[in-house]
Amino acid sequence: MSDVARAAASPVSDPMEDSLVAAVERSPLHTQPFDHIHMEEVFDPPSYAALISAIPDRRYFHELSHRDAMRADGSSTRLRMYLYPELLWRLPSAQRRFWMPVARALCSQRLQDAFRRKFRTSLEQRFGKRVEHIGLDPVPVLLRDQPGYRIGIHADASLKAITVQYYLPRDTSQSALGTIFHDGDGGEAGERTTQMPFLPATGYAFPVALTKSWHSAAETSPSDGERMSMMVTYYVADSPGARLRSLVTRGGLLLGIHPRL
Repeated sequence: MSDVARAAASPVSDPMEDSLVAAVERSPLHTQPFDHIHMEEVFDPPSYAALISAIPDRRYFHELSHRDAMRADGSSTRLRMYLYPELLWRLPSAQRRFWMPVARALCSQRLQDAFRRKFRTSLEQRFGKRVEHIGLDPVPVLLRDQPGYRIGIHADASLKAITVQYYLPRDTSQSALGTIFHDGDGGEAGERTTQMPFLPATGYAFPVALTKSWHSAAETSPSDGERMSMMVTYYVADSPGARLRSLVTRGGLLLGIHPRL
């Protein structure tokens, strides 16, 4: 095969996608208190520094209306910005050029497949079929959690298949703010915990197990400052109705209509 033909036959490597996929593949699978991975060095130092410096202004974020995130005055402590590629036209051109490959990588099939392989056993047990036949729809968001944010112990909704969060602190001073995993949803089991360290260029992921993947986030204080992260939630998309809801949601976002949750 000629060099030209070989290049045409091989997919073009994307550095951001390569980095995210590699972080999943090299992370060992932990089984306690439920299946999960803890990812380290997700981004190399120059890429991470560029990502932090390119975080968009707060005016591009909207409030998440979740009961645990709400203040007494009705405002929310969690701000989010969807990272679908088609929504990035709102950003200044320099930020748009930076975030476009990030958004594409978060939505990529390669990254989705890496998580499928890592969590094959749990996903096949839950859905009763081969992981390749489980329909998934990635929803990527950039989050700015304000002081006072918290979320109680929960296992995630049945509409979700995989939860992924990448931590984006500027330094190590917020290490105690990471997500807490629990053995149960209350009592002694709820008090047995494993906490993810909120450190630069790290993250975690787990397959949603409706009666097992219990997790929470402790309430933050003004001294903790803003808590920055990216999330990718893989929703179950095994039916025409679920796929239609995804298309309607993305169409609504283009028109500035944000879903409640």
